Amino acid sequence: LLAFARRQIRDPQVISLNDLLADMDRMLRRLIREDITLVIAPAPELWPTRADVGQIEQVIVNLVVNARDAMPDGGRLTIETRNVTLDEEFARTHPSVIPGPYVMVAVSDNGVGMDAQTMQHLFEPFFTTKPPGAGTGLGLATCYGIVKQHGGTIWAYSEVGCGSTFMFYLPRAEGEPTQLRRGEEAGELPRGSERILLVEDDQLVRDMAARVLRGQGYTVLVAARGEEALQMAADPESPPVDLLLTDVVMPRLGGRALAEQLMAHYPGMKVLYTSGYTDTAIVHHGQLEEGLSFLHKPFTPAALIRKVRETLDS
Repeated sequence: LLAFARRQIRDPQVISLNDLLADMDRMLRRLIREDITLVIAPAPELWPTRADVGQIEQVIVNLVVNARDAMPDGGRLTIETRNVTLDEEFARTHPSVIPGPYVMVAVSDNGVGMDAQTMQHLFEPFFTTKPPGAGTGLGLATCYGIVKQHGGTIWAYSEVGCGSTFMFYLPRAEGEPTQLRRGEEAGELPRGSERILLVEDDQLVRDMAARVLRGQGYTVLVAARGEEALQMAADPESPPVDLLLTDVVMPRLGGRALAEQLMAHYPGMKVLYTSGYTDTAIVHHGQLEEGLSFLHKPFTPAALIRKVRETLDS
């Protein structure tokens, strides 16, 4: 947990979390399924906070994806903001909290909920309740690290069969909030017409990525496993692929080995790797060489679109 808490804040600025959620609204609705109702409830006159926009987006996306996965039969997902003053009495029962004014974001679902034993390990790296291949167990540990580095705190409340609420608190800041760019709403995200081979063993990620990229004009071929992608490439009538978008860690045939074999079929192909592990961890364990195109999961649709275009143009 201490290692995750040492994440560097790259670009801090005074922002309104209400503005950030409004900016993310359309993207968040793409992340969830049609059987889930998303409600965003911003508090009036919300205090500003000083934060790295990209990192707080990552926290919100992680919490929304977790809430989505906790409602396999659909449900209601609520994101609300609030001004909160944490007092001395509260700090005594929560030792990591410094008393003072905070801005709170709460992400709630009415899904399956968690028992007390699960709650004790929530923010531990590599702890996950998801089946093999469906999660790395790094999402909530990443949230913990980002929030702590911002001087805030995060915790959860849950009941089995009733759902869960994750709350994170960031310190109040002085000054006027920076006007956030609404690039996605303004249609500023780059488009393309290239052919992309998407290889991803997580169906929810695979479906979301394919839908987003097709919406930007790309032709997307989809495979759930590396072997399936190789079978597609072996077809003599298969048209050339401009970009391979692949998870690094997959059963039997990993992303790096897959890319090397596909290069024989598509010599000019670019490659973009994704993983729930950080790029540093992937390089350290010999899965990838430093400097290759890499996108950390969970990614937002906007981040995916920009990274795909950047890789194709490199």
